[in-house]
Amino acid sequence: MDWKDVRGPDDIINVGKKKIGDFGKFLPFIVLIFVAMVGLKGAIYSVGPDEVGIIQRFGKFTRLSSPGLHAKIPFGIEKVTPIKVEKIFKEEFGFRTLTPGVNTQYSTKHYLEESLMLTGDLNILDVRWIVQLKIKDPIKLLFAVRNPIDTIRDVSEVVMRRLVGDYSVDEVLTTKREEIDHLAQIEMQKILDSYQTGIQIVTVKLLDVNPPENVKAAFNEVNEAKQEKEKMINQAWEAYNKVIPRASGEAEKTIREAEGYALDKINRAKGESDRFLATLSEYKKAPDITKKRFYLETMMDVLPKAKHKYIIDPKQSSILPLLNIGERGVKKQ
Repeated sequence: MDWKDVRGPDDIINVGKKKIGDFGKFLPFIVLIFVAMVGLKGAIYSVGPDEVGIIQRFGKFTRLSSPGLHAKIPFGIEKVTPIKVEKIFKEEFGFRTLTPGVNTQYSTKHYLEESLMLTGDLNILDVRWIVQLKIKDPIKLLFAVRNPIDTIRDVSEVVMRRLVGDYSVDEVLTTKREEIDHLAQIEMQKILDSYQTGIQIVTVKLLDVNPPENVKAAFNEVNEAKQEKEKMINQAWEAYNKVIPRASGEAEKTIREAEGYALDKINRAKGESDRFLATLSEYKKAPDITKKRFYLETMMDVLPKAKHKYIIDPKQSSILPLLNIGERGVKKQ
């Protein structure tokens, strides 16, 4: 029957049945092709180079997939969940980054519920820090913890508040920041391991520690006063170190000179005494020779100093004839 032969409603129904009958011959093939395409699409999956695939069959874990192309049972029987195990994730506390990059943009909102903390000496600080982490056990991450990010944030806040409360405000601001970073990383890792989260803490870093805005001016004045105090103490120590060591050195020098002088005198006296005793001993052995030696040594010392020298004959009864006292023009010797 052709459309030209249509005369009423019954004829239209008959024409429609004929057309559907022709199409129905190909319908199973079309459905089969469609099912095959859907199945093929659901059976092939890929895992990225920094990922691990978790395969679940009807929700139960069956196996892990390495990076690359793989096949699984389609139609929802098996499900794959890729987990990035090489990527370093970052959680921010007290602030939020809107646009990372060279010109990083941060949120203007204040997250005081995270950052306000009480120190050990009852001061309030606005503490901002980051936690860097990676996934070390994707199976525990997927099946042992319901909300891993919330767990990490809660644990980080608890640990950081406790550590800040163990130190004074000056220590948190200056000298103990690296120590707090290290202790926070160790304690967070211990707690997360006990919860079997499969998370590895890579870094905990204090970025910015400041007093709250409404007390910052007073806090700065206190710090300036402390710095002025430290400056005056350092200047006093500088003056002390200039005067006291010099005076100590001079006193030590005088003492050493006195000790040296005393030792020199003692040694000289001892040497003279030893020399006298040695001479006395030799004198007792040969008195005549010793006397003659003394005489000769004495004459050797005296004669070079005498201006006039006279040689006297021992047989001469008087020295007057040799002196020529009355003679004028006597040439001086």
